Amino acid sequence: MSGGDGGESTAAADPTYTASVVGGSGFTGGELLRLLYQHPEFSVVQATSRSKERKTVGHVHPNLRAMDLRFTSPAELEPVDVLFAATPHGVSMERIDAFREAADTVVDLSADFRLDSEAEYDEWYDGHSRPDLLAESEYALPELNRGNLPGADLIASGGCNATAAILGLKPLFDAEILAGDEQVVVDVKVGSSEGGAGGGDASSHPERSGIVRPYAPTGHRHEAEIEAFLGTSVSFTAHAVDMTRGASATCHVYPESPVSTGDLWGAYRDAYAEEPFMRTVAGGGGVYRYPEPKAVAGTNYGEVGFELDPGNRRVVVFSAIDNMMKGSAGQAVHAANLALGLDETAGLEFAGLHPVGAP
Repeated sequence: MSGGDGGESTAAADPTYTASVVGGSGFTGGELLRLLYQHPEFSVVQATSRSKERKTVGHVHPNLRAMDLRFTSPAELEPVDVLFAATPHGVSMERIDAFREAADTVVDLSADFRLDSEAEYDEWYDGHSRPDLLAESEYALPELNRGNLPGADLIASGGCNATAAILGLKPLFDAEILAGDEQVVVDVKVGSSEGGAGGGDASSHPERSGIVRPYAPTGHRHEAEIEAFLGTSVSFTAHAVDMTRGASATCHVYPESPVSTGDLWGAYRDAYAEEPFMRTVAGGGGVYRYPEPKAVAGTNYGEVGFELDPGNRRVVVFSAIDNMMKGSAGQAVHAANLALGLDETAGLEFAGLHPVGAP
């Protein structure tokens, strides 16, 4: 392993760290490979896939045809500095010992290590086979957990729906505009890529085109993340919409005490003024007056905004991310940058495109 010195780095002639992507043939795996391939500090030495073993990366991900790499068996892991696991839920907890033997730092993009307790996995998933490691894992979202990421060796990337909701609501809790006992309603619209490369009949183009389909009116698993990391209960609903990339959250909250537009601007400025990948967009001019997934497609940026309804003291909070980037692969790379002491924006500064078709 190359093992960099852990200090803040500048652009170097040779990458500092080796990396692998387990589950590299899926949508999230492909996004990780795209980011790592262009990252100044990472050299990708392995991408695994059971179904695409021996195929080139470009065969599966045509945007990466220039990448000179073939998929190998996940049973034969090469030693690397950082292993990114883009596997379905349940795989990482079963293979975590092999992952940690192969790499100094493991970044898991599944739900396997996002929650804090075995009881939460019993309630929201199908239990957990390695609850002893839950206390070791660090949640990847830097805007929530930046202080605990440096030096972390087991990192859990957040769910895209949870990420969108948390980013929108967190400033209100930080500023004590919300105390945790108010009604919080979260409605998320998500693109088809959230279902993964094997999304099934519901994600096929004839079924997906033109829809606004509720697919989780209640009980979505990401609700557990939102409640755990904001310390409040939420009423959560998710809709599938005719969009490839993106997650848009609209949250309705009712502060117990009167709040002004100035209070809200102050809360969001205090939370995100120094965050390199956060933008506040709240009722300005132009066509895109509020957070919009199309405006952040392909980027690691998150947009947040709000509108105050003074008549009934309701605050409507908006947030938008690219579910494949800020909600998944981009968040994972951002967290890895911080864990290793690199420039946190390294490999993630693409500003997006406009105009662009369906994201």
